[in-house]
Amino acid sequence: METKITGADKIRGGIVGLLVGDALGVPYEFHARQEIPSKYEIEFDPPAGFRRAHRGVSPGTYSDDGAQALILLNTLLECDRFDAAHFAKGLIDWYDKGFLAVGGIVFDVGIQTANAIRQLKQGVPPLLAGGIDEYSNGNGSLMRVLPLALWHRGSDSELVTDAFDQSAVTHGHPRSKICCALYCLWARRILQGEANAWASAWQTFTEIFPEDSLENTELKIKIFPDDAEYEIRGSGYVVDSLRAAHWLCSENDSYEKTVKAAISLGNDTDTTACIAGGIAGLIHGFEAIPERWRENLRGKEIYEPLLEKILERSR
Repeated sequence: METKITGADKIRGGIVGLLVGDALGVPYEFHARQEIPSKYEIEFDPPAGFRRAHRGVSPGTYSDDGAQALILLNTLLECDRFDAAHFAKGLIDWYDKGFLAVGGIVFDVGIQTANAIRQLKQGVPPLLAGGIDEYSNGNGSLMRVLPLALWHRGSDSELVTDAFDQSAVTHGHPRSKICCALYCLWARRILQGEANAWASAWQTFTEIFPEDSLENTELKIKIFPDDAEYEIRGSGYVVDSLRAAHWLCSENDSYEKTVKAAISLGNDTDTTACIAGGIAGLIHGFEAIPERWRENLRGKEIYEPLLEKILERSR
């Protein structure tokens, strides 16, 4: 008999799932697909002889992906809304002081996020700090957005608006905003127990943004064109990351298989596994995340109090 996954178990699975996926992918980052060890060998501690990225970072350490997701969650819990200024301050404190980073150490930061933080420190308003050109579509706002969907109680339209705004702080192009919004709707539908959460999220997005709108056009031409084939890649491009997450969560029937397959794509391994791992954690629940990873994930003193607060709010 299949055990029903509770809402609390989904939320816990989503937060821990993104952190574990991030931490699992850290040592494999920047390696091409063909250089990644076999799925059997992918663990927090890579196999002997593997040239790990971020040497000196202890196994089980989440990176900028997880830290920024926790910063967003902290803003939502402290302000009871998405407050762009509060969130921006959190990003600056992370960048400068290691706020919500494991051991207070920042060892990785995306180019566009670093540029935006510099803008914020110079006094640029938070919603105008993110790059808006087409080449400013890294996956830095998508990797952290899941807590918004888990926390949010407003309408679908309000969730989309907040997803757009949280992206704008570092990634202001419509494509990045749309990817964040669709991902949030997808996560919401999983929480709601929809049989086909992705299709429902897609339908909702296209109802909010009908034909001929900029957002609808971007979605159907640039992000998920229905008349074109595309390769699933583990790159740092936000569109590749969302496509990969959708494919990974559709093709794999467990949390472990999902995140290992994400890392097998190579390149931006931590972020691909973070984005897919958050959704896989929602789908399969906290208990489905292997115990060896849950137990050896570092930073429990940082993320567990925030997790307990959002769980208390959801009761």
